[in-house]
Amino acid sequence: MRSGILAGGNWIRDHVKTVDAWPDQDGLATILGSAVGNGGGPYNVLKDLARLGAPFPLAGVGLLGDDADGRAILADCRASGIDTAQLRAAPGPSTGYTDVMTARGTGRRTFFHHRGANDLLGPGHFDFAQSRARIFYLGYLLLLDALDAPGADGAPFARDVLRRAREAGLQTSLDCVSATAERFRAALPVLPEVDLLFVNDDEAEKLAGIPLGRGPSLSRGSVEAAARALVGSGVRRWAVVHFPEGACACSAGGELVWQHAVRVPPALIGGSAGAGDALAAGVLFGVHEGWTMAQSLELGVCAAAASLVHPSCSDSVLPSAQCLAFGRGHGFAAPS
Repeated sequence: MRSGILAGGNWIRDHVKTVDAWPDQDGLATILGSAVGNGGGPYNVLKDLARLGAPFPLAGVGLLGDDADGRAILADCRASGIDTAQLRAAPGPSTGYTDVMTARGTGRRTFFHHRGANDLLGPGHFDFAQSRARIFYLGYLLLLDALDAPGADGAPFARDVLRRAREAGLQTSLDCVSATAERFRAALPVLPEVDLLFVNDDEAEKLAGIPLGRGPSLSRGSVEAAARALVGSGVRRWAVVHFPEGACACSAGGELVWQHAVRVPPALIGGSAGAGDALAAGVLFGVHEGWTMAQSLELGVCAAAASLVHPSCSDSVLPSAQCLAFGRGHGFAAPS
């Protein structure tokens, strides 16, 4: 009987700084606070699942540098109950890191990223034969040079990794990073190997070629059309499109499930870094446990809301029952 989530891809240490305001070019901003924490899709998702109290095994796949950041990641994973057997140090490059600048008041963040050892992560680093996990999560497509590179048929090598995971008996899940529309078109051949796809509004637009609007101009009909288009491009079970106002999931059979975002008071928001990964972690928790998509999306938006309270990606994520209580206590806001 398979159980657990295996997550691979970008392993990053986030160096988060809260500034008074985002400066103009050549301007000055005052740093009000700083923190160091987890970053990158698999690290964030696994840390969030650990903090949610996931009652199943968690394991990571990736490359680190032989340096202080790499050793800190390994120690943090072990302290969080995350299996590090497939999380290895690569000789030469440093551990990937990101300087995250979060503007106080808006919570908006800007990223300065060094890819480091993540550039070298290739298909040979994934050993599915030794895993008894139920779900394999890969993130982020379009930020992993060796996996994004095209094979002989032009499709990214990531497709072969996801195919091997499925052949080994795992359900597959994929998350992307925002990139140019041209790069997203190159990612389309990967989708037929994906059971559960996570994309934000920008990524959904570029993959589906359908403008969604933002804020008050967000179009419910366009969101649903984009989610359906992603399923039509090959996503096998669910395509989840998320945005600040909430999330919409479309099943392979055409079922649409909406979940509005939590009304988090602005005074509570410390930063939005990692909110999308927290949503993915909540959804994956529910899917693993056999919940309905409606239940899974609710935990997803509640986990994302809880993550907003601290500038780091995961430090304010609560156990699942407390996340749900936090979200329900503040209520859910319908898109404008």
